[in-house]
Amino acid sequence: MAGSTFGTLFKITTWGESHGKGIGVVVDGCPAGLALSEEDIQAYLDRRKPGQSRYATQRKEADAVEILSGVFEGKTTGTPISMAVQNQDQRSRDYSEIASIYRPGHADFTFDAKYGFRDYRGGGRSSGRETIGRVAAGAVACKLLRELGITLTTYARSIGPVEIASFDKDEIQKNALFMPDGDAAKKAKEYLESCMEHRDSSGGVIECVIDGVPIGLGDPVFEKLDANLAKAIFSIGAVKGFSLGDGFFASRAKGSENNDGFFIAKDGQAKKSSNHSGGTLGGISDGSPIVFQAAIKPTPSIAAPQQTVTVSGEEAEISIHGRHDPVIVPRAVVVVESMAALTVCDAMLLNMTAKVDSIRAFYKK
Repeated sequence: MAGSTFGTLFKITTWGESHGKGIGVVVDGCPAGLALSEEDIQAYLDRRKPGQSRYATQRKEADAVEILSGVFEGKTTGTPISMAVQNQDQRSRDYSEIASIYRPGHADFTFDAKYGFRDYRGGGRSSGRETIGRVAAGAVACKLLRELGITLTTYARSIGPVEIASFDKDEIQKNALFMPDGDAAKKAKEYLESCMEHRDSSGGVIECVIDGVPIGLGDPVFEKLDANLAKAIFSIGAVKGFSLGDGFFASRAKGSENNDGFFIAKDGQAKKSSNHSGGTLGGISDGSPIVFQAAIKPTPSIAAPQQTVTVSGEEAEISIHGRHDPVIVPRAVVVVESMAALTVCDAMLLNMTAKVDSIRAFYKK
């Protein structure tokens, strides 16, 4: 199976299945000398692990990470960093009833059609649990980016029809939905309670703001920074939409409204007076914050009856039981952040060879 590797210079390969012995990732291309510990990785994994609230699956997993290689005496060695998380609370019996039936909204049907085989225990490689490897790798990328003055702030912009009306960065970590608006979080919880009462689920929108990105990342044709961000975010199973800056709202604006003007700042540098473009121009970062949104679909595993078919081609009805998130958004926040960090980190390393002057400065004695 191809497609488990992401990146060019800062490259990751995830491995493992939802109900296998473990999940993990190999990070190749991380420079030597970066201070890195299991605690650094664990802080990110704790943001996505199950059982943190009634709005997340109650599967009890510590998701404790172990660094197997690539770190010595607290610093990266420049060799591949291998990390693993053991699965501890698999209940494969919860999935025995769907071994011969396709779940609506899942990859069961297409996976089976492509490979002639599928791991029905939680979805195997198609499970959201695969994102553990992405988050572990994203933690490494985020730490490297912080060394370069680049930070990411990611949060739930909306849950179902409830959207934030204010922004308080400190509030993001104070509620179970990771919303920067406390009032919106309360309303979103009420909405989720209604969904759960009716054995249903909800989707939402995640927003990510990347500060400190220098001008010049990305290339003007097929390797646009925004195009690579879109691919990275769309590789997350639950994502059904991606927009940068004003996104689809730009289609309703006039050119005079959508264009970002320039001015000369106090430091003598040209800067934009607004950021409708979301931090890129022509696929290249323009020095403004990169702002994008990811639309997350409702959790497909719901207890309400759904129409489907069996593997043998018979029509059937299914009500999915077991432990499932009534909303994916809160736990997906750190996954979106991780994929964005991996994309920007790779772009930073690639950009080092964009100009002869940069190469000359690096090797100048």
